[in-house]
Amino acid sequence: MMNRYEMIYIIDTGLEEAARKELIEKVSALVTANGGEIEKVDETWGKRRLAYAIDYKTEGWYVLVTFKGPAELPRELERNLQISENVLRYLVVKLEEKRSAVKPRPVRPAAEEAAPVEAAPVEEAAPAEEAAPAAEAE
Repeated sequence: MMNRYEMIYIIDTGLEEAARKELIEKVSALVTANGGEIEKVDETWGKRRLAYAIDYKTEGWYVLVTFKGPAELPRELERNLQISENVLRYLVVKLEEKRSAVKPRPVRPAAEEAAPVEAAPVEEAAPAEEAAPAAEAE
């Protein structure tokens, strides 16, 4: 059975564009070589500032990959990404399909709906000047 996964990894910005493209292709080829199917490779995040310095680097190139694959594939990907010195961080997450155990409510026609509730009348509060002499009288 094929599971859906999402993987994000951060590439060192010191890497030249050609080498970066080659690394992205290598990771995609690794997915397909291990029985996976690439759904989408998203590089639109691009170069971003990191929340904290990683190996004295403050920026990274973010790549998001959505793919399907067997259950053993994420472990193999993580092993290869950990070995690569140009990948600063990575995360592989299994995407869960939403399943609802709750039955949907029947939809009532508009005529059956209750009439709107009218707001209760609001009494005006006594002015502050009148309330002050009453407090002094006590």
